[in-house]
Amino acid sequence: MTIAATTPGADASPPPRESAPPAERLPDHRLVAQATGKYIARIQPQYLSNTSSAVAELARLRRGAGKRVHQVQDLWGIGGTEELARLLDGRKDFIRPAFAEEAVFLASTLWALHQQSARHTGMHDRRQNLGGAVRTLIRLKGASGEDEEDSPLRKRLVRVGTAESLDSVAVRLREIVMLLRGAREPLDYARLAGQLYRWQHRPDRAGVQREWGREFHLAAASTARKGKSASDGNTSGTGNTGDTGDTGNAGDAVDRALSPDEEYGGCAAGE
Repeated sequence: MTIAATTPGADASPPPRESAPPAERLPDHRLVAQATGKYIARIQPQYLSNTSSAVAELARLRRGAGKRVHQVQDLWGIGGTEELARLLDGRKDFIRPAFAEEAVFLASTLWALHQQSARHTGMHDRRQNLGGAVRTLIRLKGASGEDEEDSPLRKRLVRVGTAESLDSVAVRLREIVMLLRGAREPLDYARLAGQLYRWQHRPDRAGVQREWGREFHLAAASTARKGKSASDGNTSGTGNTGDTGDTGNAGDAVDRALSPDEEYGGCAAGE
């Protein structure tokens, strides 16, 4: 019997190419926003009514503003982390719980700092996002037009967007919150918590950065619509009050298309 000679490996198929593992996807960030919102919604009215326990709790929380959750052991169990634990109980699909804890803690402590001494108005307001709050603060400081581009407040927001660590984000947000507190300008801390959770996940970070920029830009567009509506109202003479009310809603400082729970996420190409 004749056996044909073969070249070793001539008929061997090339080894399959290893595909890149799929990017890890975060679960619904709205759970993080919900935990923060539930906590603040419970404590804020008590603080506004001067309930002693709430006043004392906010005083404790303020000591953690701008810090990480593990750095202030005295705050374990308060600041929304227990609400988060209840929401996540039994959810084995929820990955990165440490990211969620950091986000809820940072948002809650910043709210406590923001709320300090404001006994008539809650500083957590679902109608105002971070970019919109900074834009409003710039206008309150008297800047307009090209002056806004050079505003130190705008540069502070940019510094938040370009931060590379959560420690830097925390410190830079604290600086903005101190300025918002002085102007009594509120902020949606539930939305901010959801954003901070996503920011810590590298594939989602670019989406959060774009979101902060979009909030800032949409606030300018809304203000422009408000000014145009006011101008149209002044030149039209008389008009019914129903139309006036509709116009006022369209010109609110916060664009209602940017809902508190909407995720613009996604990662930038190549990130």
